[in-house]
Amino acid sequence: MRVRLMYGIVPMALLAACSVGPDYKRPEFWDKQALESSLGVVENNYPVSVFWYQAFGDETLNWLVGEALRSSPNVKIALSRLHQARYSLNINRVEYWPTIDANGSYNYAYAPKYAELGDKTSYFRGGLDASWEIDIWGGGRRQTESYMALYKAAADNFNDVLLSMTAEVANTYILLRTMQEQLRISNENLKLQQDILATVQAKYKSGLADDAALHQAEYAVQTTKALIPDLEYQEQAYKNALAILLGRLPDSVDGLELSDINPVAVTFNFDLDRLAEFPLDAVRNRPDVRAAENMLISKNADIGRAVAAMFPSVSISAALGWQGHLFRDLGRSENAAYGYTPAISLPLFHWGALVNQVKLSKSVKEEYVYSYQNALLNAAEEIKNSMVAVEREYEKNTALQKSASSMKKVLSSMKVKYKEGLIEFSDLLSTEQRLLEVQNNLAASRGAVYQKIISFYKAVGGGY
Repeated sequence: MRVRLMYGIVPMALLAACSVGPDYKRPEFWDKQALESSLGVVENNYPVSVFWYQAFGDETLNWLVGEALRSSPNVKIALSRLHQARYSLNINRVEYWPTIDANGSYNYAYAPKYAELGDKTSYFRGGLDASWEIDIWGGGRRQTESYMALYKAAADNFNDVLLSMTAEVANTYILLRTMQEQLRISNENLKLQQDILATVQAKYKSGLADDAALHQAEYAVQTTKALIPDLEYQEQAYKNALAILLGRLPDSVDGLELSDINPVAVTFNFDLDRLAEFPLDAVRNRPDVRAAENMLISKNADIGRAVAAMFPSVSISAALGWQGHLFRDLGRSENAAYGYTPAISLPLFHWGALVNQVKLSKSVKEEYVYSYQNALLNAAEEIKNSMVAVEREYEKNTALQKSASSMKKVLSSMKVKYKEGLIEFSDLLSTEQRLLEVQNNLAASRGAVYQKIISFYKAVGGGY
């Protein structure tokens, strides 16, 4: 008897250990050497920290990022979706586990016309029901695999939101500081032009300057004044944008006023060699790329679920209960009743629905293979573009620094020559306007250096 039982149990155990359908294998679109060559990555690489923005050395920025990651509605939405994915996993992973339900009822009937059969019927029922669909072909395990991948994809999307939020706060903060630096430059130039206007007015009263020079000086002052309101508006707009990112009302974040310490006032010193020293795995480990791969894993597991539905299903149900005329009769052995029902169901004819479901699942998987490939290509493109952008912006910044230095010297010389009457005022005005332009361009470039570095760290996954 024991031998027969073993002959029955062993095959069932072996069947229950198998899972039909394809096991996941990561698709390879190119080899490591091709990727290294394309991105120009060196062997000596360093891990990227999630606190990469702290390298800028700005405590206000550090606080803003931390507060945004704690309080932003976008982060909370992503966290809520992660919880939802976890609950879905917990629900679906137990679908093929045994279930037990308790039940109870009371029945009362009164029929006076049939007194000879007993005009009253009254009894209680109570017990337990159990059922279990045995996961012989692995459909349940494939379902758990699918929902586990979806949960991991939700976690990757959550990390992607954290990365995007960090980059967006840093980028908006740099835009604010850039605007404040340009506002400072404009105010300084306005003061300079007002001083020049005073000089021209003095010359005009002395008969040493004509109406054209006076009007040109007044024009320069008013033109610079006209720039300032727009700069102040943009400054306030960036402050409001930061407040919204932090989940606050506009104009409710302190510490954003123009101060003597402005990171955009100087060019950030960044080691350009480090652009090629990030881990090559950063391409595959970006949160959005990992999410795309986990979606592919889920769709691959769905094929196994569809295949398992084509095979026979085996289930067992059982019941244990008691029945009696009085409530106290429940639980007594003489009133006990039990039973069990093994069952098997074999799909025979479904008009091709099961076969087409397998084909559909395979087609969906194929789509997600290409989506994963797109995610990898986009990641590689963004990384390469960001590396080039940082390098080129530093080249531009170096040229602008030299240009601004030269124009300051030219303006200083032109002011002396004008006071001595050696040049026309229009020459001085033209030099001053060119200096203002190059100074604003230099401030914008210094801000762009930060922005390009932020884009680089975001492109390589920001340590997530």
